[in-house]
Amino acid sequence: MSVRNAVFKLIELSHHAGSVWARYRHKRTKRLGQESVALLEWWSGTEVTLYTDPENYRLYGKENAIVVLNHNFEIDFLCGWTFCDRFGVLGASKCLAKKELSYLPVIGWMWYFLEMVFIKRKWEEDKRNFVQSLQNLRDYPENFWVSHQSTSQLFLLHCEGTRFTEEKHRVSMEVAEKKSLPKLKHHLLPRTKGFWVAVQNLRGTVAAVYCCTLNFRNNETPTLLGVLNGEKYHPDLYVRRIPLESIPEDEAECSAWLHKLYQEKDKFQEDYSQTGCFPGPKVTPPCRPWALINWLGWTCLLLYPLCLLLVQLVNSGSILSILATVAFCAAVSVGVRWMIGQTEIKRSSSYGVPLNNK
Repeated sequence: MSVRNAVFKLIELSHHAGSVWARYRHKRTKRLGQESVALLEWWSGTEVTLYTDPENYRLYGKENAIVVLNHNFEIDFLCGWTFCDRFGVLGASKCLAKKELSYLPVIGWMWYFLEMVFIKRKWEEDKRNFVQSLQNLRDYPENFWVSHQSTSQLFLLHCEGTRFTEEKHRVSMEVAEKKSLPKLKHHLLPRTKGFWVAVQNLRGTVAAVYCCTLNFRNNETPTLLGVLNGEKYHPDLYVRRIPLESIPEDEAECSAWLHKLYQEKDKFQEDYSQTGCFPGPKVTPPCRPWALINWLGWTCLLLYPLCLLLVQLVNSGSILSILATVAFCAAVSVGVRWMIGQTEIKRSSSYGVPLNNK
């Protein structure tokens, strides 16, 4: 009896430790994510305007959800994180990202530390890891949002599988013609299998799918480098809440449902290009100061020792030390610029483009 009780106690403690560790990851993810949010909101002054049903608005941040977002812009992930932060779920956000991103210095390492899910975009190799990650979400201690995109808790899954480019769009529409599917003007064909697997594994845990459509006013072409340079952009985000129980369980029917959803999203984008707005009432969620406080705190913490080091360096009078420091700073600047360059649309992966088209 005592052995059995000891075993039960050990299991109970392990579950408690797992919950504590998950909450720690939640706080850690939130703090790191707020650095990016502060960069977009407070440094560049960019503010996302939300179009949505007021009845659905009151549910955001209070339920688990899958988020379906188009992948047309270099900073769409920043706009998504801002949306999450405004509703208090930034710490419970994850994304599905291509494996190549995990090798990027700093950025990739940070995402790996935050337990983002990296895939090779080869379904037979990725399926097991993907399903296991979805199962882990079921035991997550906070409300999470699962965002479905190609390339966040927010579990980011871009359904299109890759970022939109003209070449990829041409190839995608050739596939649509062969499969007798309606052609899309502003999106690539969605890849339905990953979405179906996500929905099936999260039934009973997720309450809804948030269909999000992002665009920028005045035909702006936002870039991460522009954000770092303090340029202000004007994003509009249209969010529709779709109860999960309304999505078919059968794979073929779910696939047809997703294709229809993207046809609707394409119509919204076409209307936006003509009118400059999405349908329905618009609202700007209240800005939370914690991202700015977190950013200022880390900035002061890092700048203070750097300033002391600079003063000591100047007082030393060593030309060699000064030149070495300048060279090091220049190398860091070049490295940061290179990492930013990996997010540029012109350098997006060739995924979805046949080899003979490269």
